[in-house]
Amino acid sequence: MGRRSRKRGLTTPAPPPPAPPAQRRHAQARSPRARMGEAPRAPWSPFPLVELAILLALVLLVAGALSAPPRRGILVGAGLALVTLAGLELALREHLHGFRSHSSLLAGATAILVDVPLYLLTGLPQLVLVLVAAAVFAAAFGLWRRAFRRRSGGLGFRA
Repeated sequence: MGRRSRKRGLTTPAPPPPAPPAQRRHAQARSPRARMGEAPRAPWSPFPLVELAILLALVLLVAGALSAPPRRGILVGAGLALVTLAGLELALREHLHGFRSHSSLLAGATAILVDVPLYLLTGLPQLVLVLVAAAVFAAAFGLWRRAFRRRSGGLGFRA
């Protein structure tokens, strides 16, 4: 091999110093596509609590469907409540970490949380309850959407 055929050592420029955190956040524009590697981990991360709760809810729903009438309502109700709580926990965690937007789901849950006690504790007519639920949904949707935009770097939604 001659001298010209060998590659000569190229000097690489030194990398720029890291940007301050405020600039780094804006420089790393998040894509509208959410990747599973970015998914937020639960505080109980190695233990699959949400998955086990959903499995238990499915068992309760099947047992309720196969049982006699007085017991059926309790088992089906418990299964539906458990799967609802597991789904809401996952949606809330993903939403608050800016992973995926669940503004409509969380606003609907907020409206239900306000409207059910009003229905049970007061004698308000159904039309008033529907109007209260609609107003709470609209206000909560705006607040949940704003919270997601802050956490996601300005994106309105991520799929």
